[in-house]
Amino acid sequence: MKKYTPFIVTGLLSAGLALGLFSLIFKNQTSADSPSARTILTNYSPFPTSPTSIVPIGSPDLVKASNESKLAVVYIESSLTAAGNYFGSRNAEGSTGSGVIISANGYIATNHHVIEGSDAFSILLDDGREYEAKLIGSDPSSDLALLKIDGKDLPHLSFGDSDSLMVGEWVLAIGNPFRLYSTVTAGIVSAKSRNINILDDSAIESFIQTDAAVNPGNSGGALVNTRGQLMGINTAIMTFSGQYEGFSFAVPSNIAKKVLEDIREFGSTKRGWLGVVIRPVDATTAKAAGLSEVSGVIIERVNESSAADVAGLEPGDVVTKINGQKIITSPDFIGKLGQHRPGDVLQFEYMRGGKKKEAIVKLSDSRTGTLGDISSGKAPDDILVELGMAIRDLHPNEESRLPKGGVIVSTIERGSQIAGANMEEKFIITRINGVPVKNVEAFKQELKRAGSGLYLQGYYEEYPGDFAYSLAIK
Repeated sequence: MKKYTPFIVTGLLSAGLALGLFSLIFKNQTSADSPSARTILTNYSPFPTSPTSIVPIGSPDLVKASNESKLAVVYIESSLTAAGNYFGSRNAEGSTGSGVIISANGYIATNHHVIEGSDAFSILLDDGREYEAKLIGSDPSSDLALLKIDGKDLPHLSFGDSDSLMVGEWVLAIGNPFRLYSTVTAGIVSAKSRNINILDDSAIESFIQTDAAVNPGNSGGALVNTRGQLMGINTAIMTFSGQYEGFSFAVPSNIAKKVLEDIREFGSTKRGWLGVVIRPVDATTAKAAGLSEVSGVIIERVNESSAADVAGLEPGDVVTKINGQKIITSPDFIGKLGQHRPGDVLQFEYMRGGKKKEAIVKLSDSRTGTLGDISSGKAPDDILVELGMAIRDLHPNEESRLPKGGVIVSTIERGSQIAGANMEEKFIITRINGVPVKNVEAFKQELKRAGSGLYLQGYYEEYPGDFAYSLAIK
């Protein structure tokens, strides 16, 4: 037995050493069985997935825009006060719709067809408050109307720039369909500058088309972007059943803002008049005009003594841009003009005989169709102060070294309207609304006739090329 003892001890030591090494090497890799049964999923996806928390259900931007915007959208009940018996008058059955509060003191935008034929208007806010409203005015040609309630510090929406909307951009439609108060639906911009022939011949139809669900009762409600800006007034749907079938249409905010401001200030809309008959460009006319794409409008007729006639536009001209903005279709052209008042000055780019040309057009009064001089009603010096600029004549040494005459901008006030247009001091103005000016006196004479818009052309001594600035006179 003793002779086997060394072998037994050696074997035990070897086994112990092996177990010790095994324990050290695999210590961090051992695991205990779970006390519960292990479940094997047999329907898992073989592709990578992201946790749900990374991509939340619903966009936070849409949620924020919804919560803020719906506070400013109201329910409107319109009725006609009919003659009653000796107990008093009674209200005849009217219509219902939506509206948008657009100022803290209670101005409300809605559709003309919501209030048409009525003289009494009840307003219900999202928070349950009720008001009686008065009609400030309406415009059937754009299907817009303006109401007013007595209130202060009311929730309201600010107008956004509808020209900046892009096809495919998310928008929200907010209104009261079927009396379902404060309903929010979402969709994308499906098309812009759409004409659906629902208004009269003199109407402005340049609708924003969306696939946000809109039904009876949504009329007059808000179309907002993800930042909660008012981009349009929901107006119509295309349907065979009388209910939503996939497309809805809104008056763009740039048109609505101008029309509603006109109604508030004048009681009716002021439409700038060009005095032309147009038709759309097709592939044949685009090729003949030397265009690289099928876009723009062709002027077929120019009325005598109209704004277009005075500016030198002729039949056959193909208008491609207004104020630097591209014109794609006829509704696009009509919509751009619909944003302006009589006296506003626009820059037209057009093709004539295969050559690119420009014209400065001062819109006339639509009621007369003739141009005339439309005074701003303000003294030139007061206009300059309001714009935030001062001008002077060129010094003799400047006249001798500069290639062209004009007047020089000597001062620009910080934070002023002219500063907001990015004009800089020492800009030399050579034309105002297309009219050449050689000195301050001539400049002020043209400023008297500027109407509500300025188009200033000129140059800088330090920078190459010509510059132009478009401004509104308030």
